[in-house]
Amino acid sequence: MKIVLDTNVLIAALIARGVCHDLLEHCVLRHTLITSAFILNETYEKLTEKFGYATDLADEAVNLLRLRMKLVAAAKLERQVCRDPDDDNILATAVSGKCDCIITGDQDLLVLKAYEGIDIFSPREFITNERR
Repeated sequence: MKIVLDTNVLIAALIARGVCHDLLEHCVLRHTLITSAFILNETYEKLTEKFGYATDLADEAVNLLRLRMKLVAAAKLERQVCRDPDDDNILATAVSGKCDCIITGDQDLLVLKAYEGIDIFSPREFITNERR
């Protein structure tokens, strides 16, 4: 299965041991993770600006993600879908990567439930569905 992990899931996976950390490990082993320059750049920015990571540690974290994920060039969507234009970049990444689903904690994406045939799950919803 091809999956996009939203920035908020990646950040949670990197800064704490918990559901998102376990989810990232599971997906790296069993699925194809798709990402974009936007997601990796946003992850770096959040780590350094919001969570105070040193730039070298943030670089190391993003480089590790880059090694475990397939990088795609996310084409712009034809029209704005989400209230926050940054969320449209997540959708565009999934569309460009021909993904099966997006995993996110962002309510603006979760309310969509799906976009162009791509399911949108919270981390907990995805894990529950994987166990079935």
